[in-house]
Amino acid sequence: MSDAPRRPPLMPLDEALQRLLAHAAPLGRAEQVSTFDADGRVLAQDVVSALQVPPHDNSSMDGYAVRSADLVHAGIELPVSQRIAAGQFGTPLAPGSAARIFTGAPLPQGADSVVMQEDAEPLEGGARVRFAAVPAPGQWVRAAGEDVTRGAVVLQKGERLAPASMGLAAGIGLAELCVAARPRVALFSTGDELVMPGEVPPAQMAPGAIYNSNRFFLRALLLRLGCAVTDLGIVPDRRDATLAALRSAAEGHDLILTSGGVSVGEEDHIKPAVEQLGTLDLWQIAMKPGKPFAYGQIRRAAGGQGGAAHFMGLPGNPVSSFVTFLLLVRPFLLKLLGAARLDVPALALRADFDLPKADKRREFLRARRNGQGGLDLFTNQSSGVLTSAHWADGLIDHPAGATIARGDTVRFIPLAELLA
Repeated sequence: MSDAPRRPPLMPLDEALQRLLAHAAPLGRAEQVSTFDADGRVLAQDVVSALQVPPHDNSSMDGYAVRSADLVHAGIELPVSQRIAAGQFGTPLAPGSAARIFTGAPLPQGADSVVMQEDAEPLEGGARVRFAAVPAPGQWVRAAGEDVTRGAVVLQKGERLAPASMGLAAGIGLAELCVAARPRVALFSTGDELVMPGEVPPAQMAPGAIYNSNRFFLRALLLRLGCAVTDLGIVPDRRDATLAALRSAAEGHDLILTSGGVSVGEEDHIKPAVEQLGTLDLWQIAMKPGKPFAYGQIRRAAGGQGGAAHFMGLPGNPVSSFVTFLLLVRPFLLKLLGAARLDVPALALRADFDLPKADKRREFLRARRNGQGGLDLFTNQSSGVLTSAHWADGLIDHPAGATIARGDTVRFIPLAELLA
């Protein structure tokens, strides 16, 4: 019998995420930013309205403000007593009269409804008006405070701001918002085989050399999450260079993110370097793509900021790196920001393909909607085929040990949600 140690079972993805998030605590740093520049940022405190919106009852249509009791049937004519444009206040509306009013203008005192101009016929050059419709009380009126009431929490701490959020904040008069400060992330790649685009023409690439695609999409993903990114480039496959890069990065950053180089090969120096400077766990996760993942912490120098920087090592294959970032690094960073919501909603959609072979790992299949209410699957699901991530508009979250038959309902996570 063999005395070789048995490999530990693969860690379920949900357990890996739970362990990872247990190490993440909100950074606690906040800053004031212009509301114009707050898109995608996470609120550091509740936003409370000091006023009501709208401040007054106002018209939602161009037309005529009236007392509904004056119009008991169609065909009634009333004199037009005044003209009220947006930003103007009229005089109280006398019984038996109408006010010409425009969208957004405050209703004059006494009026309780608006007849839109399409249901009214001006007479005598606009001095009188004949109504073809009978309004109900409150018709085409936006009530004061129907959008926001004074003292209401309109945006909550932990929300990620979107364009509508910024408009809501501006609508209650806020030129600035208090948001969580950006996580500081150091990004670098390892591997002497990596070449930056532009440095060597394709025709002159050495055997075994590859262009560093991971660096580009990881930087973009970090920026979309609102991180302040320091790109340290490609670190040579030497222990001294790796140690120097990690020491330097730990001093000024909350997270150090790498791709590749976390195996136990002789040329993979990340693992021993991180262990020398702090702690490291190497996980084998039951997910495909993206089985290898590393989490650790790197101690800062005693004379510096103190404490430790988080470290995460992603697999080197581009699709594995892309998917593990979305499913593990993204929620970790959101928790550092103090975001209230870390997950993304999934859709139940029809599979317009067959997947007859089950995998022992939970799969995240690159797929896209086909316009007929179903999903098409990219033909090559290899972890090295980055074309699949470009082609897809979402990931099918497919359970381990299961197959898919055409017509089955599957769980689909839109990339638009993961990349927001």
